[in-house]
Amino acid sequence: MAMYEPIKGCEHDDEERGMTNPMMMKNNNISIDHDEDVEMAIQQISKSTSASSAAASASACGGGGAAAYKNVSKEEAAAAAASLPSKLRQQQQQRLVSLDVFRGFTVAIMILVDDVGGILPAINHSPWNGLTLADLVMPFFLFMVGVSLSLTYKKMSCRTVATRKTVLRTLKLLALGLFLQGGYFHGIKDLTFGVDIEQMRWMGILQRIAIAYFVAALCEIWLKGDDNVNSGRSLLRKYRFQWSAALIITVLYLSLLYGLHVPDWEYQIPGVSSSAPKTFSVKCGVRGDTGPACNAVGMIDRKILGLRHLYRRPIYARTEQCSINSPDNGPLPADAPSWCQAPFDPEGLLSSMMAIVTCLVGLHYGHIIVHFKSHRDRILRWSISSSSLIILGLALDLLGMHINKPLYTFSYMCITAGSAGILFTAIYLMVDVCGYRRPTIVMEWMGMHALMIFVLVACNLLPVIIHGFYWGKPQNNILSLIGIGK
Repeated sequence: MAMYEPIKGCEHDDEERGMTNPMMMKNNNISIDHDEDVEMAIQQISKSTSASSAAASASACGGGGAAAYKNVSKEEAAAAAASLPSKLRQQQQQRLVSLDVFRGFTVAIMILVDDVGGILPAINHSPWNGLTLADLVMPFFLFMVGVSLSLTYKKMSCRTVATRKTVLRTLKLLALGLFLQGGYFHGIKDLTFGVDIEQMRWMGILQRIAIAYFVAALCEIWLKGDDNVNSGRSLLRKYRFQWSAALIITVLYLSLLYGLHVPDWEYQIPGVSSSAPKTFSVKCGVRGDTGPACNAVGMIDRKILGLRHLYRRPIYARTEQCSINSPDNGPLPADAPSWCQAPFDPEGLLSSMMAIVTCLVGLHYGHIIVHFKSHRDRILRWSISSSSLIILGLALDLLGMHINKPLYTFSYMCITAGSAGILFTAIYLMVDVCGYRRPTIVMEWMGMHALMIFVLVACNLLPVIIHGFYWGKPQNNILSLIGIGK
């Protein structure tokens, strides 16, 4: 289960958490390394609970979870808990298994849609407007970044050191993202590697998470009031500057998305063999368009990043205008518009602004954990927030602000952040309150090793490594034998 480490390098008043004593960490075989942060940017350190802790969790749910751990009376659970050393009890109180399980569940969804999405387009990313299972993965990760940050920076007396470490972690995550998704690896069909920096993709999944993590971490470090929290109103007052930042980012995003004028533009694609590149012109000259061709998100990326540094397999290539097999990939229709083959980055600069807001929403859910100790209070406040976000997102979609993952529209942010909150609340109720941990042990393990799984599986690093071992010629390898990568 998850345990959160305070920022090192400063003096902290952490008797409540019982985590400042390095001997305690050593005696409990806990190894903490901030440099091994996962996609959440703050990785959790996990350790199995004792039987007495499981019994206490079961009794907290009225015995509902006792079947998973054997029936134990409240008296026995209390006696067992009292017999534990005080520091061990303090450690157990800081564990939040549901966050690891939620992360592992999201990793499982990511693997599922990557491997099965081509067979079942219904769960693959929506070609443009709409919401599918695959479209939930990125916001779920960003939501967990926010929850983790609120717990990591729960108590802090040295903001400068915390900021320095935040910058360092952000740079590491950006570098890893460029290495894995910048084009250095050429896929499981090609044993060559290397990338032309003039055509390197600058943005990607880890880069977006790094940006959201950086902004949210700075907000948590510097934009936190000194107010005492004893109600929902005082909670909002304590973090009013963070909510102001979220509002400013949202207004700026909407102003740019609907206010910028998008002029005509053109792009080139390489010709067949040695023929000259083909040039395509896209007619726009509009303002506030949210279609694939003339939106402000794509225009900003083309102007700032450059066409050659964008993702070259655009999501809208699976739309009905661009594929005869829509919503799957396929040949271009005879009357396909000119923009169908244009590069477009689904993790672009402007759309990443709303990704930051998703992370700030996650911060709010984490703040509820920090300031409200009652399971009932937490679940109630999470449920209200999640339901409100979902209702708002659906209302905006009906009013014309379509749910759109490539543009990361405000309605999309509301729907996905609310969905993340609902799922997190359900997992928290099942795992941390009722104690049903055994059915989720695999997901917990996956959540504890999210970055490793992402690198090896989602970035195709493991298939590339396996493909490198062959007999006679590269085509004779295990992946070709079982039909992968053909």
